[in-house]
Amino acid sequence: MAPETSQFESCEMLGAFLASIPLVEETWRLCCRANAESFAIKAVGRVSYVAFSGVQAVARSQDMVELDQNVFGPFSRCLEGKGKIMVDAALLQLFLSFYVRPDFNQKMLEVLKQSKSVVFGGHSLGGPIASLSALWLLTHIRTASLAHPISVFCITFGSPMLGNGPFSQAIIQERWDGNFCHVVAPHDLVPRLVSMIKLADGEKTRLRLDNDQDQDQERCSSYSPFGNYMFCSDKGAVCLDNATTITRFLYSTMAATTSSPASGVEDHRKYEDYVGMLSYQYLKMRCSSATTHCGSNSEAGIAFALQTLGISSHQEPTYRAATTWLATARRLGWPRSLNNAKMAVSLAKINPFRAELEWYKKICDDQLGYYDSFKTRGASRREFKVNMNRLRLGRFWDQLIEQMESNQLTRDFHKLPKYVNASNFYKLLVEPLEIAEYYRTGKHREKGHYVEHGRQKRFKIFDKWWGDKEETTTTTTTTTRSKYAYLTQDSCFWARVEEAICLIYDVVGERDAGRRGMLLDKIDKFERYARGMVERMEVSVDVLLKNSSYNLFRDEWRELRAQLQTSPSHFHQFQDGMVQ
Repeated sequence: MAPETSQFESCEMLGAFLASIPLVEETWRLCCRANAESFAIKAVGRVSYVAFSGVQAVARSQDMVELDQNVFGPFSRCLEGKGKIMVDAALLQLFLSFYVRPDFNQKMLEVLKQSKSVVFGGHSLGGPIASLSALWLLTHIRTASLAHPISVFCITFGSPMLGNGPFSQAIIQERWDGNFCHVVAPHDLVPRLVSMIKLADGEKTRLRLDNDQDQDQERCSSYSPFGNYMFCSDKGAVCLDNATTITRFLYSTMAATTSSPASGVEDHRKYEDYVGMLSYQYLKMRCSSATTHCGSNSEAGIAFALQTLGISSHQEPTYRAATTWLATARRLGWPRSLNNAKMAVSLAKINPFRAELEWYKKICDDQLGYYDSFKTRGASRREFKVNMNRLRLGRFWDQLIEQMESNQLTRDFHKLPKYVNASNFYKLLVEPLEIAEYYRTGKHREKGHYVEHGRQKRFKIFDKWWGDKEETTTTTTTTTRSKYAYLTQDSCFWARVEEAICLIYDVVGERDAGRRGMLLDKIDKFERYARGMVERMEVSVDVLLKNSSYNLFRDEWRELRAQLQTSPSHFHQFQDGMVQ
């Protein structure tokens, strides 16, 4: 039996919030002003509004390009298993035309100095410029050391779609989907423009709504919505935040738009009317919704959404299609808070697997060491069970990340201390075993060394979670350790040891002096880094055991240095102060 909680609860809350504050109205006013000034900036207290003109000269070619890493930093990289992050080439060029303008850069610097919050806005073609500006600022804030924290929000009105599926997925992965709200009028052509152009070859008015046709629709359109969509009408507004639901809703309501293109063009110009009526009509609909006679909360939520958008049962097939996709979203997406609770139960269930690994580590620390014991393990039942627990824990965390990226958990999930601490402990405990397995099976010879070529996505995400926690911690402790850490604080420490050992062997066979000097420099940097960790007691005791891989590295490095000192003519570059 389907749960009775409303699929639209969080959407109604977002709609009510936006309707109860002057944020949308203030942004729209500045968008109108920007039409005459290219772009406009206005400060209201510590909040700065930045709006872009919707009157732009652009020829949409349907070509998509990758984001410039110099502008958008790490965000522009490919998602593992998802493909390249790409956006519309012409719309990206519009943003870059502002990005390189000295006056725009100067004013944005002033905004960053004076504001606690920045709200970007844009109507029509100004919408993608606003979205990319917000995205640029979000990436800039992450990498720059600002004097004070700045929140970023973006509101667009009748904006065309901007990027592909990986672009939308990357925004969810960064937990930035809540920073974007796209206001869409019921018959506005522009947000549906890409879909209509792609369907122009004989498919313009035929809507494919059954699940067997999903691949055909995906082939027709490579664009994907991102963030929140606020569908508004003269009766109120409904917010949706699931990309699949938004796409299907745009498709299902497209019939009315394509049957009367003139109304679609007219609706694109009516946002001032919709924004002006938003607060009053939304509160009115909330009051009247109590009298809706439906059989369940689910039906009430769907009826409320359709009534708000002015879609009645007389408008076939639009009504049937919209009902179908809203009901589908209802079935596919349980409330995120409930998913959070389920995840807490699942986390408790995997604790025994983690405890068994801790027990294994305690035994190994008195012998060869945690890392080296697992790397050289035999076929005993105990070690087989340890390996199975490693795989079970990995599956749990991969499933958790998958739920996050599919937007099934709350947006602040990655900031909850329970999961930040648990994921970091898991990383420090289990990643050494992942590294041991990687080098035990010789994958470094096939793919390259672990840190660059073999590290699982989950560990990179957990690095980011922990790093964000460290940045937001107001109190910093500088206490010196009195004993060695329970777990080595660099989870990739053993991978760096393995790479350093391989570099020593490479030096021995390297004839090119320049190349040999670079290899020696890398070894020297790691040796100093590792020595610093040992001195600060940031390593576990297994690192210092007599037969550990780290001590093997030290012995090999000591022997190589001795050879270098007795044969300086062969290593003249190395003798210029690289190693003391």
